[in-house]
Amino acid sequence: MTIRFGLLVFPGIQQLDLTGPYEIFASTEGAEVHLIWKDTSPVVSATKLVLQPTTTFDDCPQLDVLCVPGGGGINALLEDEVVLSFIRVQAAQARFITSVCTGSLVLGAAGLLRGKKATTHWNAHDFLASFGAIPTAGRIVKDGNLITAGGVTAGIDFGLAVLAALLGQEEAETVQLSLEYAPAPPFHSGTPQEATADVIARTKRRLAGSRTAREAIIARLTAAARVRT
Repeated sequence: MTIRFGLLVFPGIQQLDLTGPYEIFASTEGAEVHLIWKDTSPVVSATKLVLQPTTTFDDCPQLDVLCVPGGGGINALLEDEVVLSFIRVQAAQARFITSVCTGSLVLGAAGLLRGKKATTHWNAHDFLASFGAIPTAGRIVKDGNLITAGGVTAGIDFGLAVLAALLGQEEAETVQLSLEYAPAPPFHSGTPQEATADVIARTKRRLAGSRTAREAIIARLTAAARVRT
Protein backbone atom coordinates (compact mmCIF):
# COMPACT_ATOMS: atom_id res chain seq x y z
CA MET A 1 0.00 0.00 0.00
CA THR A 2 1.41 3.38 -1.02
CA ILE A 3 1.18 6.19 1.51
CA ARG A 4 1.58 9.66 0.07
CA PHE A 5 3.35 12.21 2.23
CA GLY A 6 3.63 15.82 1.11
CA LEU A 7 5.77 18.52 2.71
CA LEU A 8 5.53 22.15 1.72
CA VAL A 9 8.91 23.63 0.74
CA PHE A 10 9.29 27.39 0.37
CA PRO A 11 11.88 30.20 0.45
CA GLY A 12 13.10 30.83 3.98
CA ILE A 13 12.04 27.44 5.33
CA GLN A 14 13.87 26.10 8.39
CA GLN A 15 15.48 23.14 6.68
CA LEU A 16 15.45 20.79 9.69
CA ASP A 17 11.69 21.37 10.06
CA LEU A 18 11.51 19.71 6.65
CA THR A 19 14.41 17.28 6.55
CA GLY A 20 13.76 15.74 9.99
CA PRO A 21 10.29 14.38 9.19
CA TYR A 22 11.26 13.87 5.54
CA GLU A 23 13.93 11.37 6.58
CA ILE A 24 11.40 9.54 8.75
CA PHE A 25 8.73 9.42 6.07
CA ALA A 26 11.13 8.49 3.26
CA SER A 27 12.50 5.60 5.34
CA THR A 28 9.05 4.00 5.54
CA GLU A 29 8.14 1.02 3.37
CA GLY A 30 5.65 1.97 0.69
CA ALA A 31 6.15 5.70 1.17
CA GLU A 32 5.84 8.25 -1.62
CA VAL A 33 7.18 11.61 -0.48
CA HIS A 34 6.58 14.88 -2.30
CA LEU A 35 8.25 18.27 -1.74
CA ILE A 36 5.66 20.77 -2.91
CA TRP A 37 5.87 24.37 -4.06
CA LYS A 38 4.40 26.69 -6.70
CA ASP A 39 7.05 25.56 -9.19
CA THR A 40 10.00 23.19 -9.21
CA SER A 41 12.76 25.80 -9.16
CA PRO A 42 15.22 25.34 -6.26
CA VAL A 43 14.42 27.27 -3.09
CA VAL A 44 16.87 28.56 -0.50
CA SER A 45 16.29 27.73 3.16
CA ALA A 46 16.76 30.14 6.06
CA THR A 47 20.23 28.71 6.61
CA LYS A 48 21.09 28.83 2.87
CA LEU A 49 20.71 25.13 2.10
CA VAL A 50 19.23 24.78 -1.38
CA LEU A 51 16.21 22.47 -1.62
CA GLN A 52 14.56 21.05 -4.71
CA PRO A 53 10.74 20.83 -4.93
CA THR A 54 9.59 17.65 -6.63
CA THR A 55 6.08 18.69 -7.64
CA THR A 56 3.86 21.75 -7.95
CA PHE A 57 0.53 22.62 -6.36
CA ASP A 58 -1.19 21.89 -9.65
CA ASP A 59 0.46 18.49 -10.14
CA CYS A 60 0.43 17.25 -6.56
CA PRO A 61 -1.70 14.12 -6.02
CA GLN A 62 -4.09 13.83 -3.11
CA LEU A 63 -1.96 13.31 -0.01
CA ASP A 64 -2.50 11.01 2.95
CA VAL A 65 -0.35 13.28 5.12
CA LEU A 66 0.08 17.00 4.51
CA CYS A 67 2.92 18.61 6.47
CA VAL A 68 3.70 22.33 6.70
CA PRO A 69 7.17 23.05 8.13
CA GLY A 70 8.09 26.41 9.66
CA GLY A 71 10.81 29.03 9.51
CA GLY A 72 11.08 32.75 8.85
CA GLY A 73 9.66 32.21 5.38
CA ILE A 74 6.20 31.46 6.77
CA ASN A 75 5.58 35.18 7.24
CA ALA A 76 4.95 35.57 3.53
CA LEU A 77 2.77 32.45 3.44
CA LEU A 78 0.36 33.81 6.05
CA GLU A 79 -1.08 36.15 3.41
CA ASP A 80 -0.49 34.04 0.31
CA GLU A 81 -3.90 32.87 -0.87
CA VAL A 82 -2.41 30.51 -3.46
CA VAL A 83 -0.61 28.60 -0.70
CA LEU A 84 -3.54 28.75 1.73
CA SER A 85 -5.99 27.53 -0.90
CA PHE A 86 -3.76 24.55 -1.75
CA ILE A 87 -3.57 23.62 1.92
CA ARG A 88 -7.35 23.83 2.36
CA VAL A 89 -8.01 21.64 -0.69
CA GLN A 90 -5.51 18.97 0.38
CA ALA A 91 -6.64 19.08 4.01
CA ALA A 92 -10.23 18.32 3.03
CA GLN A 93 -9.32 14.72 2.16
CA ALA A 94 -5.98 14.06 3.90
CA ARG A 95 -5.84 11.46 6.64
CA PHE A 96 -3.64 13.75 8.72
CA ILE A 97 -3.08 17.51 8.55
CA THR A 98 0.22 18.31 10.23
CA SER A 99 2.86 20.93 10.90
CA VAL A 100 6.28 21.38 12.44
CA CYS A 101 7.35 24.48 14.35
CA THR A 102 5.75 27.71 13.06
CA GLY A 103 4.15 25.83 10.19
CA SER A 104 1.11 25.56 12.47
CA LEU A 105 0.55 29.30 12.03
CA VAL A 106 0.12 28.71 8.29
CA LEU A 107 -2.50 26.08 9.07
CA GLY A 108 -4.10 28.72 11.26
CA ALA A 109 -4.12 31.27 8.46
CA ALA A 110 -5.82 28.63 6.30
CA GLY A 111 -8.57 28.37 8.93
CA LEU A 112 -7.66 24.86 10.07
CA LEU A 113 -6.91 25.49 13.76
CA ARG A 114 -10.21 26.93 14.97
CA GLY A 115 -11.26 25.15 18.14
CA LYS A 116 -8.33 22.74 17.88
CA LYS A 117 -5.51 22.05 20.32
CA ALA A 118 -2.19 22.94 18.72
CA THR A 119 1.42 23.73 19.45
CA THR A 120 4.35 25.46 17.74
CA HIS A 121 7.84 26.81 18.49
CA TRP A 122 8.00 28.22 22.02
CA ASN A 123 8.76 31.71 20.67
CA ALA A 124 5.54 31.73 18.64
CA HIS A 125 3.18 29.93 21.01
CA ASP A 126 1.35 33.13 21.92
CA PHE A 127 0.28 33.60 18.28
CA LEU A 128 -1.83 30.44 18.17
CA ALA A 129 -4.87 31.97 19.88
CA SER A 130 -5.07 34.62 17.15
CA PHE A 131 -6.12 31.82 14.78
CA GLY A 132 -8.74 30.40 17.10
CA ALA A 133 -6.54 27.54 18.28
CA ILE A 134 -6.31 26.21 21.82
CA PRO A 135 -2.60 26.73 22.60
CA THR A 136 -1.34 23.49 24.14
CA ALA A 137 2.06 22.72 25.60
CA GLY A 138 3.76 19.65 24.21
CA ARG A 139 6.38 18.45 21.77
CA ILE A 140 3.61 16.73 19.79
CA VAL A 141 -0.07 17.66 20.09
CA LYS A 142 -2.81 15.60 18.42
CA ASP A 143 -6.41 16.71 18.05
CA GLY A 144 -8.39 14.42 15.77
CA ASN A 145 -6.55 14.28 12.44
CA LEU A 146 -4.56 17.42 13.25
CA ILE A 147 -1.02 16.79 14.51
CA THR A 148 1.24 19.74 15.34
CA ALA A 149 4.84 19.63 16.56
CA GLY A 150 6.96 22.04 18.55
CA GLY A 151 10.09 23.72 17.28
CA VAL A 152 12.50 22.36 14.66
CA THR A 153 13.96 19.14 16.16
CA ALA A 154 10.50 18.11 17.38
CA GLY A 155 9.88 17.21 13.74
CA ILE A 156 11.82 13.98 14.17
CA ASP A 157 9.70 12.83 17.12
CA PHE A 158 6.63 14.04 15.25
CA GLY A 159 7.53 11.99 12.18
CA LEU A 160 7.74 8.83 14.27
CA ALA A 161 4.42 9.61 15.93
CA VAL A 162 2.77 10.05 12.53
CA LEU A 163 4.18 6.69 11.39
CA ALA A 164 2.84 5.00 14.51
CA ALA A 165 -0.62 6.48 13.86
CA LEU A 166 -0.55 5.31 10.24
CA LEU A 167 1.21 1.96 10.40
CA GLY A 168 1.62 1.03 14.05
CA GLN A 169 4.36 1.33 16.65
CA GLU A 170 6.46 -1.52 15.27
CA GLU A 171 7.02 0.25 11.94
CA ALA A 172 7.82 3.50 13.74
CA GLU A 173 10.33 1.73 15.98
CA THR A 174 11.87 -0.01 12.97
CA VAL A 175 12.49 3.34 11.28
CA GLN A 176 13.79 4.79 14.55
CA LEU A 177 16.31 1.99 14.91
CA SER A 178 17.37 2.16 11.26
CA LEU A 179 18.21 5.84 11.78
CA GLU A 180 19.76 5.19 15.22
CA TYR A 181 17.63 7.92 16.70
CA ALA A 182 18.63 7.91 20.38
CA PRO A 183 19.03 11.59 21.32
CA ALA A 184 21.43 12.45 24.13
CA PRO A 185 22.09 16.22 23.90
CA PRO A 186 25.37 17.51 25.33
CA PHE A 187 23.57 20.42 27.02
CA HIS A 188 20.19 20.72 28.70
CA SER A 189 19.12 23.97 27.09
CA GLY A 190 16.56 22.81 24.55
CA THR A 191 13.50 24.41 26.14
CA PRO A 192 12.87 27.69 27.99
CA GLN A 193 12.22 25.61 31.11
CA GLU A 194 15.76 24.20 30.98
CA ALA A 195 17.76 27.12 29.57
CA THR A 196 19.31 29.85 31.68
CA ALA A 197 17.88 33.37 31.66
CA ASP A 198 20.92 34.64 29.73
CA VAL A 199 20.52 32.00 27.00
CA ILE A 200 16.80 32.72 26.71
CA ALA A 201 17.43 36.46 26.34
CA ARG A 202 20.17 35.89 23.76
CA THR A 203 17.94 33.53 21.77
CA LYS A 204 15.01 35.93 21.80
CA ARG A 205 17.26 38.71 20.45
CA ARG A 206 18.39 36.41 17.64
CA LEU A 207 14.79 35.57 16.71
CA ALA A 208 13.40 39.07 17.17
CA GLY A 209 13.46 40.19 13.53
CA SER A 210 11.24 37.46 12.19
CA ARG A 211 8.94 37.65 15.20
CA THR A 212 8.41 41.41 14.90
CA ALA A 213 7.44 41.08 11.24
CA ARG A 214 5.14 38.18 12.11
CA GLU A 215 3.39 40.18 14.83
CA ALA A 216 2.48 42.88 12.31
CA ILE A 217 1.12 40.35 9.80
CA ILE A 218 -0.96 38.50 12.38
CA ALA A 219 -2.36 41.77 13.75
CA ARG A 220 -3.41 42.69 10.21
CA LEU A 221 -5.03 39.30 9.64
CA THR A 222 -6.85 39.48 12.97
CA ALA A 223 -8.17 42.96 12.21
CA ALA A 224 -9.38 41.86 8.78
CA ALA A 225 -11.18 38.87 10.30
CA ARG A 226 -12.99 41.16 12.74
CA VAL A 227 -14.12 43.38 9.90
CA ARG A 228 -15.49 40.38 7.98
CA THR A 229 -17.49 39.21 10.97
